[in-house]
Amino acid sequence: MSEFRVLFVDDEEELVSTLVERLQYRDIEAVYELTGASAIERMRRESFDVVVVDLKLPGISGSETMRVINKEHPGVPVMIITGHGSSAEMQDMPKGAVDYLAKPINIDDLIEKMRYAMNKK
Repeated sequence: MSEFRVLFVDDEEELVSTLVERLQYRDIEAVYELTGASAIERMRRESFDVVVVDLKLPGISGSETMRVINKEHPGVPVMIITGHGSSAEMQDMPKGAVDYLAKPINIDDLIEKMRYAMNKK
């Protein structure tokens, strides 16, 4: 049985598929969607313990994706990942995000932050 379920939303398929694979190796059930719209639809069909959203997405932005998820699933923590993670930029982290990580992502930091976010909610 997996430790928890996580949904990644990132249009960089090579990156996100590798993250998912590495998490599954650690007994964490992880899946991904490449667009905000598909992630929102998947959230309506399945439950997740935590969601990790990239800020830069085609179509619906990461901020808007996060806003919809927070509204429809208020108990699910949403974290932000970004390739543009300077501290000045993250001062404007979207409201409702529990934490953020800058790319490239350290898998151990990611797992620690996801566990913390779930315990915090």
